[in-house]
Amino acid sequence: MQTPMTLVAEGLQFPEGPVVMQDGSVILVEIRRGTLSRVRPDGAVDIVAELGGGPNGAAIGPDGSVYVCNNGGRFTWHERGVLTVPGPTPPGHDGGCIQRVDLATGSATILYESWEGRRLLAPNDLVFDHAGGFWFTDYGTSDADGARFGALFYARADGAFIARAGRLPSPNGIGLSPDGRTLYVADTQSGRIWGCDVAGPGVLGPGMAPGLPGRVVAHLPGYQLVDSLAVEADGRICVATLINGGITICTPQGGIQDDRHGETEHVPVPDPMVTNIAFGGPDMRDAWITASATGRLYRTYWPRPGLKLAYNV
Repeated sequence: MQTPMTLVAEGLQFPEGPVVMQDGSVILVEIRRGTLSRVRPDGAVDIVAELGGGPNGAAIGPDGSVYVCNNGGRFTWHERGVLTVPGPTPPGHDGGCIQRVDLATGSATILYESWEGRRLLAPNDLVFDHAGGFWFTDYGTSDADGARFGALFYARADGAFIARAGRLPSPNGIGLSPDGRTLYVADTQSGRIWGCDVAGPGVLGPGMAPGLPGRVVAHLPGYQLVDSLAVEADGRICVATLINGGITICTPQGGIQDDRHGETEHVPVPDPMVTNIAFGGPDMRDAWITASATGRLYRTYWPRPGLKLAYNV
């Protein structure tokens, strides 16, 4: 599927987590810069908040604040010609957190940095449900000696509850089906999208095997990695695709006992590290795509409407 792309902003420092606002601007994080930033319709970029660490994903909560997954500076950074590429976790990294940002003042507070006395490793992406809580991924960390696996969490926006709901090696993008009954999680290193049955706020149903949180709904062929995702209004899953830079769209029907996947489409984007897509506009067909290695934000008109998120301002 070919879709014309409009370059809206460039010079961003590894952008991710776009949130399309009602005024037509886009709030996003710049991971390397350590900021929550606003891209205006004319491409101008303003700093909303200096967050430090590595702000990695963002979403509007029920109080109108922006909630941010901060990986705590999980990545080292490398220049490959015109590309900026993240590398392994640097020495001294001691974990990440969930932050709440007041859009009016730019002030940020730490909402969570641990659960059951254990530090969060590297929170990555989040999605709110209509009950006012949010699911989020913790990607885990890696160094020369190996990796610490990531996990899925659920937390309340008031800071009163956080719990681990499941584990995956490298959980990244996360989203909910239109009816809220399925949680989709992109596992980066395996190139798989998982579908997890939601039994209630913070509770997942049984997976396809002991120790697994759900079932495989898509497994990209060859060497392709998956990053953040968004869901269309009709239930299709749009996942940002690394290496084969672009957005891969798949149907939510996948194999239960194997890695079959349903119909897929691919929208190419001129960057090998396409990391996120978000929908907005009056008909929810404006798609905003972060091309992180080149530091760019693109806009395109999508063939179908995206799913409205639980909250916006």
